[in-house]
Amino acid sequence: MKTKTKGLIALIVVIVAAIYYYVTIPAINIHSTDTWGAVLFLIVIALIVKLFFYGFRNPAKIRISDLKESKILRAGVILLLVLGAVYFIGSILSSPIVNAKKYQKLMKIEQGNFTEDVEELSFDKIPLLDRDTAALLGDRKMGSMVDMVSQFEADDIYSQINYKDNPVRVTPLRYASIIKWFTNRSEGIPAYIRINMANQNTELVKLDKGMKYVNSEYFNRNIYRHLRFVHPTYIYGDLSFEIDDDGVPYWIAPVKKYNIGLFGGETIGKVVICNAITGETTTYKTTDVPEWVDRVYSADLLVNLFDYYGTLKHGFFNSVLSQKDCLKTTDGYNYLALDDDVWMYTGVTSVNGDQSNVGFVLSNQRTMETKYYECEGATEASAMSSAEGQVQNLKYTATFPLLLNISGEPTYFIALKDDAGLVKKYAMVNVQKYQIVAIGDSVSQCEDNYLNLLLSNGVKEEAKDGREIETITGEITKIAQAVIDGTSHYYLMIDGSEDIFDVSVVDYIDVVRCEAGQTVTMEYKKGEKADTVVSLKIK
Repeated sequence: MKTKTKGLIALIVVIVAAIYYYVTIPAINIHSTDTWGAVLFLIVIALIVKLFFYGFRNPAKIRISDLKESKILRAGVILLLVLGAVYFIGSILSSPIVNAKKYQKLMKIEQGNFTEDVEELSFDKIPLLDRDTAALLGDRKMGSMVDMVSQFEADDIYSQINYKDNPVRVTPLRYASIIKWFTNRSEGIPAYIRINMANQNTELVKLDKGMKYVNSEYFNRNIYRHLRFVHPTYIYGDLSFEIDDDGVPYWIAPVKKYNIGLFGGETIGKVVICNAITGETTTYKTTDVPEWVDRVYSADLLVNLFDYYGTLKHGFFNSVLSQKDCLKTTDGYNYLALDDDVWMYTGVTSVNGDQSNVGFVLSNQRTMETKYYECEGATEASAMSSAEGQVQNLKYTATFPLLLNISGEPTYFIALKDDAGLVKKYAMVNVQKYQIVAIGDSVSQCEDNYLNLLLSNGVKEEAKDGREIETITGEITKIAQAVIDGTSHYYLMIDGSEDIFDVSVVDYIDVVRCEAGQTVTMEYKKGEKADTVVSLKIK
């Protein structure tokens, strides 16, 4: 073959390789399956180009024997077969089939105490919305921003994080089209959406400087391409969009680490944090990641690691044949905010797939700390069906449960949505006694109904009220009315006291006669926010 032809073939292969790399951005790493795929693809391209030029030069004289005699073609085919064989053998040697014990030990599991580890949360710390509802709120907020809606739209990332001790979801905006990208790329993405998952407060946070490095960019500023060019050998996991304590947007890029053979035993070895505005990157060890970062280990990775732990105790073949002592996670997961970290929650059941759980798992998404809790009870799917059954006439749909500690009881908390995706009611289902199902229009009403069911079913005994009864006589200085869970209450303030006194109309109907300036005598028990009146006399 002429030198010019060889040079042309090499040039074509180089051009194809450059385009392939720029478009697919594979890691240049022996542990990356994308790297192996790219090498095999380029060998095939080189062989095709070689055949094309051979046929173009001698279109009427191509014979199989001539092709067999071509050193380049033979070398290419042999290299292709050798690399394919190495990849196949490497995959087998990296698999749980021959490394069951190593896979089973990838995740360290601690035995947890539910009531000690999971504190009872106040309602303003409980994420009441699921991701789909958050996306609806984000789209509505975006639609109300007249100055931006024609140029940008909400991205569908919605990462759940803890921000200033509140559960929130955040997502950047993205360019509405390639034309909108072209006209706005110099300024970048001007804002991101932040949604408080507890009170549904939705904000569009405008930035002083736009985000230049986002996933809706098309060329070098595309966040995936930017990270690849900064660290060509890193094998990145799923990226997460987060904000620090000052509200500055960042991309969190976990870097995969393979602990078993060429392709097996995936965990996270380090983390790259990229400023979405400037593109500046910093690499951290997993033990040194800043505390404001909430997601280093994805929920799917944590689930896979626990499944290895639960199914491979007695080897790989036991996991597919007799399945003795094999446990697996249930379908689905949710998130809990504990100690300013986000923990992934999922149930644990036997591999037989029955309708009961044998326990549940909490995994810290920043540190991979994992705790297992033995607790027999209903699966999440069963709890969702029980909640939907209570409102079957309304045809509401249950969201995936959130695990809460309610009065020391592991409890599934479920939002019930209508066909439009809006939350209409709430349900609480006892994990161990899942026939106990409470429904409420508000979270507080749902909890009250649930606590009453715990008492009536003998799960809890009514706590004795140890508060002393005190007496006060004085002139009413202020009076206000409110309706709490359908019951009217009057709140009184008495001259000479800073306390607020709560009088239920159901118990003391005469309170409706009270006016400022009247003198009353009340017996009451001290409360945290208001004192509960147990006797009322009007003078």
